[in-house]
Amino acid sequence: MGNSQTNKALNRERMLVEAAGQIRDGGLDSLSVNKLMQSLDLTHGGFYGHFSSRSELLAKALERALMDGEARAVGDGRSPSYAGIVRSYLSRRHRDARKTGCAISALVSDAGRSEVEVREIMSQYIERYIEELERSLGDDGDSRAIVALSALIGAVTISRVVTDAKRADAIAGAVREHLLGFLSDEATSEKPAPA
Repeated sequence: MGNSQTNKALNRERMLVEAAGQIRDGGLDSLSVNKLMQSLDLTHGGFYGHFSSRSELLAKALERALMDGEARAVGDGRSPSYAGIVRSYLSRRHRDARKTGCAISALVSDAGRSEVEVREIMSQYIERYIEELERSLGDDGDSRAIVALSALIGAVTISRVVTDAKRADAIAGAVREHLLGFLSDEATSEKPAPA
C-alpha cells in the first residue's frame, strides 16, 4: 500500500515537472495530456488519478513553473542583490533557457489571455517579484520595482523574439544598463543639483 502511494506521488511529481517545462517552452496552449502522458510512459487513463481536468493540471503546472523560477532566483536561500537580479535575468543564459527560465517572461502573454484562475496564480508571483525588487532597491514605494520588473520581463520577451543574436544581446544590454542606473540614481539623488 505504501509503495503504491509513493509511486503515485512520484508520478504526479514527474507529471508536474514535465508539464511545467512544456508550458514554459511552448506556452499554455501547448500542454497536451496525451503528449504529457506518452512522454512519461504513463497511460492516459492514469492522468485522472492525479488531476480532475487539463485545467487543473495547467494551473498546477504554472504554479510549479513559477515556484521553480522563484527557487532558482533565490538559489542558496539568501536574497539576491538588485544588481545580481538584473544581471542574471538579462543574461544570455537566462534568455536562451526557455524551458527552465522565468515562467513569468515565458508565459505572461498567455496568462493575460487565460481564465481568472491562471491570472491569479501569476499575479501572486508578480507581486512577490515586485516586493523582492523593492526590497533589493531599498525602496519605500514600489514605483521603481514595478518599472524594473516590467523592463526585465519585456527585455527577455523581446530578445527571445529577435532572431539576430547581436540585436537580442543589445536589447538585453541596454535595459540592463538602464536598470543598473537605478542604483546610481539613488546615490546621486541625495546630492544637491548643480546651480
